[in-house]
Amino acid sequence: MQMPAMPQPTFYIFKCEQSSPPGMPKPSCVTQETQGLFNHLASKMMEKGLMGPVQPIRTSCLGRCQMGPVMLVEPGHHMYVQLSKEKIDRIVEEHIIGGNPVQEYLIPEQFWGEPINLNQ
Repeated sequence: MQMPAMPQPTFYIFKCEQSSPPGMPKPSCVTQETQGLFNHLASKMMEKGLMGPVQPIRTSCLGRCQMGPVMLVEPGHHMYVQLSKEKIDRIVEEHIIGGNPVQEYLIPEQFWGEPINLNQ
């Protein structure tokens, strides 16, 4: 007997958890003030019953340190920047549940151009 296929997650949320050592010139997505953001995101997912269909994932650097804290929502390459708990709550409600990316929290286009075509 064949088992039914396990569905894919609807969204993956990659949250940068990079913390630069003291004295590093590069900004860091995780500081004293922002270290609770991943746990806040995970709590929000559980509260809304979204764990499973939505996979929050801790990542290292996503390469947009000057805009941190950042997280990337896939599908769609939606890079959210300068995060706070309030912004995460709104992103969950409007983008993840409602299907409408929160435009004013997305990275400016000059920092997030079109992907490079590797088949040239």
